[in-house]
This record gives sequence, C-alpha cells and structure tokens, in this order.
Amino acid sequence: MIKRMLIMLILVGVVLGGVFGFKFFVDGKVAAFMAGMGNMPQTVSTTKVTSTDWQTELQAVGSLRASNGAELSLQLAGTVEEIDFQSGDTVEKGKVLLRLRSDDDVAKLKALEAQAELAQITYDRDLRQFKAQAVSQQVVDTDAANLKNAQALAGQQRAIVDQKTLKAPFAGQLGIRQIDLGQYLSPGTPVVTLQALSPIYIDFLLPQQQVAQVKVGQKVTARIDAFPNRTYEGEIFAINPKIEIGTRNVIVRATVENEDHSLLPGMFAKVDIAIGAPRKEMTLPQTAIVYNAYGNLVYVVDESGKGPPGADGKPMLTVQQVFVETGATRGDQVAILKGVKDGDTIVSSGQMKLRNGAPIVVNNAVVPKDDVKTPRSIEP
Repeated sequence: MIKRMLIMLILVGVVLGGVFGFKFFVDGKVAAFMAGMGNMPQTVSTTKVTSTDWQTELQAVGSLRASNGAELSLQLAGTVEEIDFQSGDTVEKGKVLLRLRSDDDVAKLKALEAQAELAQITYDRDLRQFKAQAVSQQVVDTDAANLKNAQALAGQQRAIVDQKTLKAPFAGQLGIRQIDLGQYLSPGTPVVTLQALSPIYIDFLLPQQQVAQVKVGQKVTARIDAFPNRTYEGEIFAINPKIEIGTRNVIVRATVENEDHSLLPGMFAKVDIAIGAPRKEMTLPQTAIVYNAYGNLVYVVDESGKGPPGADGKPMLTVQQVFVETGATRGDQVAILKGVKDGDTIVSSGQMKLRNGAPIVVNNAVVPKDDVKTPRSIEP
C-alpha cells in the first residue's frame, strides 16, 4: 500500500515538473522574442530643427464685397423698348443700359416746354411794358409766378422721361440680364447687377482684445478656397468705430487689388494680419511633437555612432526623449522655445513605436507637411 502511494506521488511530481518546466521554457522564449522585438529598428521620418523668420499674425475669416455694387432697376413702370448691353459687359459710368417706351411722356414734355416758353415771352413783354409804366406791378408778379410754375412742370416731366432710361451709376462689370425686350417692368424690377470688382473689399471680424493690434494701412494677406495656390496682398482700409455688443467683435475692412476680376463678391477668405516685427524662431512640424499630460516631448536622433550594431555590423541610429517648450503655431509649424538646438535631427513621424534608446531606420521618402501657410477649407 505504501509502495503504491509512493509511486503515485512520484508520477504526480513528474507531471507537475513537466508542466512547470514547459511554462518556464515558453516564458523564456516569449521574453527572448520580445527582447528581440525591442531591439528591432523602427522606421521613422526625420527633420532638422531650423531657425526661420517668424512673423506673428492674427487670423480671421472674412467675406468679399464689391467696392460698389447694386442691383439696377427703374423707379417707373413701362415696357422695355431698347436694351443696350450684354450679360457680363464691363461698362463705364453713365453708360445707357436700357430704355422704356416713353412716347407719351416725351410728347407731354414738349407741351409743357412750349407753355414755359410762352410764359417766358409773356413775362419779358410785360416787364418791358412795366418799365414804360404801361402795366402794373401786379401783372409782372403774376407773369413771374406763371413762368416759374411752367418751368417747374416742364422740369418734373423731364425727370419722368429721364427715369425711363437706365444708366450705369458707376463703372463696373454687369451680371446676367434678367429682363427681355418688350417685357413690361413694374417699378423696382431687377434688371441686372453691377459690381465694381477692382479693388475689392474683405470684411472680417476681430475680437475686441485684438483691436489695439491693428490699424489703418496695415498689410494683410488673403487666401481663397477657390484658388488654393494664390495669395492676395492688401491693406486695412477702415476699422468700425463700434464694438458689436452681441459678439464683442469689431468689423474690419481691408482692400485688395483684383485686376483680373478673379475675386467675386460673396466669397469667403482666410485673412492673415501681420503684427509686430519678424523674429528668429526654431521651428518643427507639429507632427514631431508628442503631447501628453507630463509635458511635450520630441525624439532626438543620436548620430554619434554609438548605437547597437545592425545587420550589416554598422552602428544603428538611436533616439532619446527630450522635453520641449512649445510656442505659437503657424500653418503646419510650431515654434520651439526650449529643449533642442538649431540643427538637431528630430523624428517627425513614427514616434508611437519609440522609447528611449530605441534603434531606428530613417526613411524620408514621405514626410509630414511643414508649410508656413496651410490652406484650409473655409465655410460660411
């Protein structure tokens, strides 16, 4: 009986020993594999810390409007007799665009002008007779009043005739014609839009805290979604002398040259206003910064040649974590105030796989954007 129990205990011990031995073997292999993975070089892209001219800017989103713009219409009703323009024409101030049928009004004007001429003749004759003491002062006064009344009636009718003709109130570009020949127009019916496109205005809002940083004549740069590769230079034309109570913003107007008429009223624009003097700042792409609760850090590439040997036997590059103090941003760039020096090589992408002392392989075939001006979608 005792012998049998000893045999069973020995068998159980052998089984347990095999189980624990196998687990120890597997754990060792896994640890060795993970250690090998930790020493495998990670592929990253890199960039250099560079000092560039940094211009502090205010940014705003504005709306374009013409320096002069109007929907042209007539004050009087009538039938269109003549159209003297084509859609899209560029016209000068005073150009006749449209005439309404005005035969009756012209005839009435001629009758009133004839009455005014007769009143003038009567007044002149009676005035000579008054000097010869042939008529009284009352007759001359009545003639003068009749003359003024006749001239006023003729002037009123002349204004009515003139209002049957539509002229361009300023130079600009016409839009799409909205009426046709022979059409009856009611007073105020839109005929065509006229827009003066050069120069063109940009109206935008700035918070009241920034009012002291802008002034008339200050340079601005505008970018439009429709033309992402172009910038438009201009300057501040006027600052509204009133803060909007609801938003605590101030309306600012800038003027931009638009000789090719590429900018149209109603477009939205991103406006940059340069403030202060340019200064030198060390910059990095924003993708190079690892943001966390303990502070912002970057991975600096150690190019001393003291890294572990690679597959070819040569020392591999390694990285070290360095905490940095960041400043303002512009486009894809961020200013670095402390932590690195000019010329340091910094990992710009692939940081999630890295740790202190990790070996790396640099592949800069594709690198993150590092543009000073980053076009972005602008929505109303």
